[in-house]
Amino acid sequence: MNVEIKRNDLLKPLSDIGGVVERRQTLPILSNVYIALDETGMALTGTDLEVEIVSKITGVKGEASEITVAARKLLDICRALPEEATLAFKLEGDRVKIQSGRSRFSLQTLPAEDFPRIETSEWNYEFNVSPTKLKHLFEKTAFSMAQQDVRYYLNGLLLELTGKTVCAVATDGHRLAKTEILLDQDGATNHQIIVPRKAVQELLRLLEEGDQVVKVQISENHLRISTEATIFTTKIIDGRYPDYEKVIPTDLPIKLELNKQNLHDILTRAAILTNEKFRGVSIAIGNGQLAVTAHNPEQEEAKDEMAIDYTGPTAEVGFNVSYIIDAINSLAGNEVSLQLKDQNTSCVLSSKEDPKTLYLVMPMRI
Repeated sequence: MNVEIKRNDLLKPLSDIGGVVERRQTLPILSNVYIALDETGMALTGTDLEVEIVSKITGVKGEASEITVAARKLLDICRALPEEATLAFKLEGDRVKIQSGRSRFSLQTLPAEDFPRIETSEWNYEFNVSPTKLKHLFEKTAFSMAQQDVRYYLNGLLLELTGKTVCAVATDGHRLAKTEILLDQDGATNHQIIVPRKAVQELLRLLEEGDQVVKVQISENHLRISTEATIFTTKIIDGRYPDYEKVIPTDLPIKLELNKQNLHDILTRAAILTNEKFRGVSIAIGNGQLAVTAHNPEQEEAKDEMAIDYTGPTAEVGFNVSYIIDAINSLAGNEVSLQLKDQNTSCVLSSKEDPKTLYLVMPMRI
């Protein structure tokens, strides 16, 4: 491989694939980036066998060739060079020489033919969507995914395709987030896939809002999301997601329209004196008043109140304050709708400005 490339052209693609390339791998080659050069330009590939990212760089000319080199080291070299720098690559035996001005580096390579690629089957479903809408799906729900739960299907995000609607759902068993977007064309009919947690986190980092089109392809075992510069492929979780519709309560007699910032502030203040492990607060609803109370093992107490425009049934329910704050932060607009019933029923949070999004938080005993 004999090729020259500008430092700024190489830096972003290397950064994009860096999230899936781990420093310490059971297979040494998984710490490497696969670099291929052909008549269309340069392509960089990183994988951890579950997620694969291919970043393309157009306008790079050179003889067709392929190498693998340590991804982190190459990224650190690019970051350390001046912005206007140009890198010259030259392969000599099992090492690649990199020169930029007076800087010279020699990196070990591993055989390109040993680099593993994710083998995908035929795509069953395919649709186009804007990256803004797709990122919205993940941003509104990803924080509710479980982490290292024995119920492995909860360690991911459900995508449900129904005609022109794509619905995203995430739950860790204590809270649930749900939102949906509308497509310009039919995607699929009543088809569900579970996207792994790491893939969702990488997509949140990679997707950039804009007017360009993203192609989404789904097969029996894989999800692929393609932009002009990047091809993102991930395995999907083989499992059945729970019927989330059954856990969303409908008969909630207490319905409040609250100022989002005021609610956020009193919850944040009360949270200072919660138990660090359980983060429980008690929310009491009465005529014209909402009160938040917190206790901790040191017998300390915090209590805060806000005036509300409400007359009706009273209730006092315990919740994990972090779950409520996360939901509030993710809702659009200045007002938040809070619906609840009693200490045995989950509460539902939503916003008039984003009617397709809702959050459910299960109660807890304080």
